[in-house]
Amino acid sequence: MKTQGGFLTSQIKQISSRIFEQMLEDYGIREFNGAQGKILYVLWESGEIPISRIAHCTSLARTTLTSMLDRMEQGGLVKRRQNPENRREILVSITPEAQRLREGYNAVLQQINEVYYRGFTEEEIQQHETYLARILANLEECEALNGRKTT
Repeated sequence: MKTQGGFLTSQIKQISSRIFEQMLEDYGIREFNGAQGKILYVLWESGEIPISRIAHCTSLARTTLTSMLDRMEQGGLVKRRQNPENRREILVSITPEAQRLREGYNAVLQQINEVYYRGFTEEEIQQHETYLARILANLEECEALNGRKTT
């Protein structure tokens, strides 16, 4: 059986990223891009957390995450500080400026989800997301077994 899951997923990622960037622009959100929005989303949901937790939640490599956090800190969106209980750990939190942008970002998320699931029933959406979670778990397991974990 010929399958195209990986190829289709790649296409979905590319197209949805372009649409998402345009939606951010349409909402007047110019302070961050879609990739940085993932980081902010994790921080909005979790509060102040270690970089390692952000890396896990976003699946970004630590090196990529560090450079993105540098730009976000320079842009006044996040702040970093050393964990007073573990000096080797850096904690990241959002700034009031980033908090101000949350409502617009959530509106964009709602809009992209409406595009994703247009014509789907609630049952189909739930089933699809269950499959995606299983695929993600398979990929994370493979990455861990192969020693290629980058977080």
